[in-house]
Amino acid sequence: MQPQHGTIASAAARLRSAMSAGRAYGMWSSIPDTSVAELVAGLPYDYVVVDLQHGVATFTELPVIAQAMRAAGNAPLVRVPWKDPAQIMRALDSGACGVVVPMVSSADEAEAAVSACRFPPVGVRSWGPMWSTVRSDGALPPAEQDAGALCIVMIETAEAIAVLDAILATEGLDGIYIGPNDLALACGFGRGTYRDDPEVAALIQQIVDACRAAGVPAGLHCSDPEMGRDWIARGASMVTIAQDTGLIADGAREALRQARGVTDADAYAAAEADAGAAAYAAGKPGSPRP
Repeated sequence: MQPQHGTIASAAARLRSAMSAGRAYGMWSSIPDTSVAELVAGLPYDYVVVDLQHGVATFTELPVIAQAMRAAGNAPLVRVPWKDPAQIMRALDSGACGVVVPMVSSADEAEAAVSACRFPPVGVRSWGPMWSTVRSDGALPPAEQDAGALCIVMIETAEAIAVLDAILATEGLDGIYIGPNDLALACGFGRGTYRDDPEVAALIQQIVDACRAAGVPAGLHCSDPEMGRDWIARGASMVTIAQDTGLIADGAREALRQARGVTDADAYAAAEADAGAAAYAAGKPGSPRP
């Protein structure tokens, strides 16, 4: 058996199992680097999402990023730049175990996203395996690929909230993923979060409860692990709790704090923020030194 055989299918099955259990924890990856890709894919998270919408990576880098992740034993989900069937198909051809489709606002758009993940006669995905001569599982039968590919659509607009039940009734939909920032903006709450605006919290809870009632896993993009724990307790099945860029910055900042012997992490962070703001206002670039 060739290396990486079945990696895509096993990654999809692992995530489905974790979502069914109501506790899938994931990481967001925005850095188009194969070393970073292999590193994060080798960690014991239930999923890794490669972000082609707001991350630095593009479809040009995706095939090698997916290869590096598969080498570490995990195939990624890919957030495609837009709800375009061609982009969905390209992500799957490149080696993703599934897609996260942004800004889905109607049942028709959800159905189109699902259809792009399935071959005829079930869907409209075009046959064109990129890895058929490279991997033993590079050109599995269409029905087998259909069963494995995950289609998760993002709920992040006021229009989607209005027709949420119809979206959740889409046949073949594997889950929804709440984008809390765009959702708050679209629904008139600006940059409000569930922590500082009860109406935002209620809106997210409304979506989670509707998903549970429909038997569809609900995912949520979280700002930190605490938010992830909170929303798993509130009924979410899938929470993203870290991002590669944030982990690098946080780790570097924490190492510096420890080296300087500052014991109060909160005070250090506040002093660092104040120093950074002062340097910016003065037009003096550089690292703050509280």
